[in-house]
Amino acid sequence: MDLFDDLPEPTQSCGESNNTVKMFLKKSSKHLLLDLLSSIYDTKTFDKLMKKCLLDTFRQTDEDFLKKASSQKPAWKDGSTATCVLVVDDTVYVANLGDSRVGFCLYGEKRSLTLSLSREHNPTIYEERMRIQRAGGTVRDGRVLGVLEVSRSIGDGQYKRCGIISTPDLRRVQLTANDRFIILACDGLFKVFSADEAVKFVLNVLVEQKEALTEEELRFDAACQQLASEAVRRGCADNVTVILLSITF
Repeated sequence: MDLFDDLPEPTQSCGESNNTVKMFLKKSSKHLLLDLLSSIYDTKTFDKLMKKCLLDTFRQTDEDFLKKASSQKPAWKDGSTATCVLVVDDTVYVANLGDSRVGFCLYGEKRSLTLSLSREHNPTIYEERMRIQRAGGTVRDGRVLGVLEVSRSIGDGQYKRCGIISTPDLRRVQLTANDRFIILACDGLFKVFSADEAVKFVLNVLVEQKEALTEEELRFDAACQQLASEAVRRGCADNVTVILLSITF
């Protein structure tokens, strides 16, 4: 059974996605991850092995794509951010690189709370800029060599010599009965929404659609569509990709 078969397609509105690297990531990374996960047997060191598994998946996917990209004529110059959310029982593992983000909605006693589960990687961040400069690259106008807007990515082979890496940041969080959903989205959404605004927008849609749509999956799908459409309405000129993961106990 392929664990990825039931995942929804992202909601996309506005802009063109990079189909070459996107399709490679969709096909290659999931098989790598599943192969590595199947090798984890030691429950005593499960957490450590899980994090190593995610790191190895990102590294190997990047290496495989760069190898394939360099063999093309002309060579592919594509690149992509990447975000992975893996749920094991009541534990969520998040791996991200680039400027896609993961937000987490949970309920407090009187109001909803938003928790960020990812870290944005752009060359204006001190640690990222220092790595780029040590590798011989430069940051101009907030971009690597004045061109690339992120400091970590899959692919982008022409920038690897400038300190662009494919190592993701890792987060781990324990789920509780108070948790509602996880939102994954690319930077296009967060150029016009803060994480807290996005979470509150989704919550409002879920409440509004409760009577019209009795199935939870349909309510979340409506929330995805409306959130992406609202980002475009607010003036986003970039790609908008949104995935919502419902949390139920």
